[in-house]
Amino acid sequence: MKSFSFMRVSIWVYLAIFFAYLLGPLVIMSITAFNSPEFPRATPWECLTFEWFAALFQDERILNGIKNSILVGAGTVVLSVAMGLAGALMLTQIWPKLRATYYTIIIAPILIPGVVIGISTLVFWDRINRMVGLGADSFLSNGLFLTVIGQSTFIASYCMLVLVARLQRYDTALTEAALDLGATHAQAFRKVLLPFMKPAIASAAVLAFLASFENYNTTTFTFGEYPTLTIELAQKVRYGITPAISALAFIIVVLTVFAALFNEANIRRKDLVAAARKDATVEELESGKFRVPGFLSSNWAAVALVVMACATVVVVGTATVYSPAQCIANVQEQKRIETELRIQELRQRRAEEAARKAAEEAETAPKPQAAPSDNNSGFGGVFSPNTLTGEGEEESKAPEAEDNSNSGFGNVFAPSTLSGD
Repeated sequence: MKSFSFMRVSIWVYLAIFFAYLLGPLVIMSITAFNSPEFPRATPWECLTFEWFAALFQDERILNGIKNSILVGAGTVVLSVAMGLAGALMLTQIWPKLRATYYTIIIAPILIPGVVIGISTLVFWDRINRMVGLGADSFLSNGLFLTVIGQSTFIASYCMLVLVARLQRYDTALTEAALDLGATHAQAFRKVLLPFMKPAIASAAVLAFLASFENYNTTTFTFGEYPTLTIELAQKVRYGITPAISALAFIIVVLTVFAALFNEANIRRKDLVAAARKDATVEELESGKFRVPGFLSSNWAAVALVVMACATVVVVGTATVYSPAQCIANVQEQKRIETELRIQELRQRRAEEAARKAAEEAETAPKPQAAPSDNNSGFGGVFSPNTLTGEGEEESKAPEAEDNSNSGFGNVFAPSTLSGD
């Protein structure tokens, strides 16, 4: 029992970590779309603002990229779904011994790097354009055409896998019965097979559009004069991004959640209607007055959809009247004060360091010594600085007045001997 409860707790912890890792970046990016700093960051929080959404809708390059992405996505959906459906039908009707080889050929574009597909698409259609003799501005050199062709090369394989999964559950006896009743092959396909394949076709179309919308590796070689959203974003990242990119990501996330909730609410609505039909009587079915539950009853997806729609309306209404100017001014003033305090602290720190270094130098400097006496040098003061300036005459006269009779030569060498003094 304890091991079972421990296993359940471990599974819940694993799921929490998994979804935090998966959805954490989206949540953080959504928060940065409402923070006032010019660089996307969630912390520290400064001011609630909606200006980045306005900046997004004023960015012509981003809007042009979104338009080109939608055009390329629409063309890719049409071409990829058509090729994927044809490949799926061929796979189910081909000779069984060739199915493995055919499947490998169809799936091969998925394994080829997008860079190789983009370069090969550009080179191939450029050669075709030269062989046909068209100019450099022909539709074969058009960025939209090349991008749609390049993306459809591998997206069609994804569509084929989705359609094959649905087609494997189809009963071919239905088509044979339609043919036996006089329907042509086109009528049997349009009225029998196609309605059965509608859910898979819708799924393949959504998959193809999303794969085309986010593709970059192939598109970077084929876009020409029609850069898509991913190309514009990649070019903006080189020169620095703003929270307007976070605002775009938030809008995409909200639209995705809306679409998912609407789809889930529609599925649950159909299940409720089917359950009501099952419990209704024959008279109620014939009259069409059987009781159908409300749209919001027993349908949590519909409730979540309505709540999210109301929250969106409230946020948009708040954005039209809210102004963060005062909050931003207060934050800038606070930053200015903090900057001045840091400058003062830095100056004070430098002054303290300079005073400390001066004190250390004063302590380590050698002390001055007294000048030695010249009388003790053994040369009688000959090298004294005062010798040539006449100072110390009194000291020099004293020896002259000294009695030289004691020298042993009878005053012969006295200065006054020759002068007669």
